[in-house]
Amino acid sequence: MPSFIKHPKDFWTGVLYVIIGLAAVSIARDYPMGTALKMGPAYFPTVLGGLLTLIGLAALVRSLVRAGEKIAPFVWSKVILVLVSTLLFGVLIRGAGLVPATAVLVLASAYASVHFRWFPSIALAAGLTLFCALVFVYALGLPLPLFGPWLGG
Repeated sequence: MPSFIKHPKDFWTGVLYVIIGLAAVSIARDYPMGTALKMGPAYFPTVLGGLLTLIGLAALVRSLVRAGEKIAPFVWSKVILVLVSTLLFGVLIRGAGLVPATAVLVLASAYASVHFRWFPSIALAAGLTLFCALVFVYALGLPLPLFGPWLGG
């Protein structure tokens, strides 16, 4: 890492935000923009991508000015566990339903933390599962089964 970068965490956060923000703006270019009163499909991703890019640039500038600690070594097993739990959610959502898929996602992702404890993780899984069921199935009316055909739903 070059010596003029004083805060590596802010630097890499800024780089990541700028890349994602510019990608969103670039992808949205193929859609009609519309106006602020009649937004087209490109309006929201363009505005959000632009804001994310600005936040990233601010983090980059901040990394050159403010001192901070170095980045700890990456623990790949934890990253892979979170990615696998997300993929598992995608596999389970149709067959097992929203309730088991969300519970598995939350518990498997929480297990990746060094602060993992069973009781708070189960409470979090129950709360998020209830929240997702209420918001996505009941409030928004999305056609997601709470319990899928694998579980007799």
